[in-house]
Parts: sequence; structure tokens; C-alpha cells
Amino acid sequence: MNLEPLDPGYVNERLSKPPFVAVPGVVNIRDLGSYPSTTYPSFMTRPKLMFRSAELSSITDEGKAKLRELCITKVFDLRSDPEIQRYGTPSPDIEGIEFVRTPVFEEEDYSPEMMAHRYALYASGKTEAFMELYSQILDHGGPAFSTIFRHVKDRPNEGCVFHCTAGKDRTGILAALVLKLAGVDDEVIAQDYALTRVGREPARQIVMARLAKIPMFASNTEAALNMFTCRTDTMIAFLMLLQERYGGVEGYLQKYAQLSPDEIELVRTNILVPSE
Repeated sequence: MNLEPLDPGYVNERLSKPPFVAVPGVVNIRDLGSYPSTTYPSFMTRPKLMFRSAELSSITDEGKAKLRELCITKVFDLRSDPEIQRYGTPSPDIEGIEFVRTPVFEEEDYSPEMMAHRYALYASGKTEAFMELYSQILDHGGPAFSTIFRHVKDRPNEGCVFHCTAGKDRTGILAALVLKLAGVDDEVIAQDYALTRVGREPARQIVMARLAKIPMFASNTEAALNMFTCRTDTMIAFLMLLQERYGGVEGYLQKYAQLSPDEIELVRTNILVPSE
């Protein structure tokens, strides 16, 4: 797989188009709206309702104004305390926007042994390794995801952003759940997942500098580059896993996010709007 730097001209051109949104100081931010639903023909996902991104700690004043312009009222942070402390990336203060901590993993999930195993899975770059990682996210993420889905259920006119550090794995899994619930085609969901390859490119040097401080990656450039992996076939494999092991998106939300069928239907209704 080619994980060398992408052509800057291509990156800039792609980032200037939807679903990417220009928010100064934030990378990999994009709108989950305007995706057509194949399950519910003549409907699409609601624009300016749910945004996915990387962490927001470097957002500029202009970027803060842009979030308010987009009518975003909440930012859901999927990161854990040890992660924020390690990178020195606390959430910023933005007037009129509430930051809600919704960590997928607890502090005990960051033991040296567990982190070493997780890094080894990332370093391999293999689809089966990512399925193990993504199963961990599903198994632990129910309460965090529940908070976000309930926001959509109760406040469908208030936009939100959800993010982890890179906006790739935890964020990508949650985005897939949202789009799958809306009836978006699997290939389209996979393409949205793969866009992180472009969205994350402006932060490449920052990511590589962070990885250089971790012994496993400091001496293994290929393993470090595998951290950029976000292939469409990985997401297709995840959607199959979601169906086979968790009973699909509705089965998962009922068991792990403790949402009732009626609540799930209301979330779906709020996510969808008639196609333009």
C-alpha cells in the first residue's frame, strides 16, 4: 500500500470540496450530511447536523467563529484523559459551544500492556488487526455513543462535532454507525472512512513526530506509516463484522447504547431529510 505523502495540490483541491469543511486550526473535519439513503429512497442525511473531525486543541479564533456559524452547540470528545495528557491537547474554550467528555476507553485501558498490544495491531496495517481494534471500540464505546445519539434524538436542530485524536478510528466507527442507521450504502460509508487519508494529511508531520517518541514506531517507519491506513476494504470488513457479530447497527445500539427501538427510529428520523 502507498502511504507516502500525497500530492499537496491534490490534497488542497480535495479539501476545498464537500464533505470537507474549512475550519482553521482543525484537520479532517467534514459534514456527514448530504449522503443519499439507499434504504430510504428520496431521503439523504441532514446537512450541518453531525460533523466528524480530529481533535480541536489548535483551533484558531477564526475557526471558533466558523463552528458558531455552522450552528454547532456541542463537541463530543471521544478521547481519554491519558491520551489528552500524553499529547498536551486539551479541549479549547469556545463561547456558546459546550464540550462534552465521552471517552470510548477508560483510564485502565491505557496500561502499558494494553497499549503495546494496540500499537502492535496498528503497526501491522492488516485488516484482521483493525477488526480486533474496532471490536474493542464497539465493546467499550456503547455509553459514549449513547450520549451522542441521544443528543441527536433530543436536539435535532443543534449541530454537533464528534472527534478523537486523528478522527480516524473511534470517530470513523461512530460515523459508520450514523450513516448505516440512515441507510447509506456500504460503499459510500467506506468511501467516507477512506477520506481520512486526505483529511489527515496536513497533520502528517505532527503525527510522525508523536510516533517517533514511541519505541515501536521510532525504529520502524513502515509501522508508523501504517497508522495512516484507512482503506475502503477495512470499512467494508467492519460493516460485515457489525452485522454478523453485533446484529447490525440497530442490534448494537439496543444492546450496547441502551437505546429502545422507538428511540432508534427517532434518531433515524432526525438524521434524514428529503433529498434536494
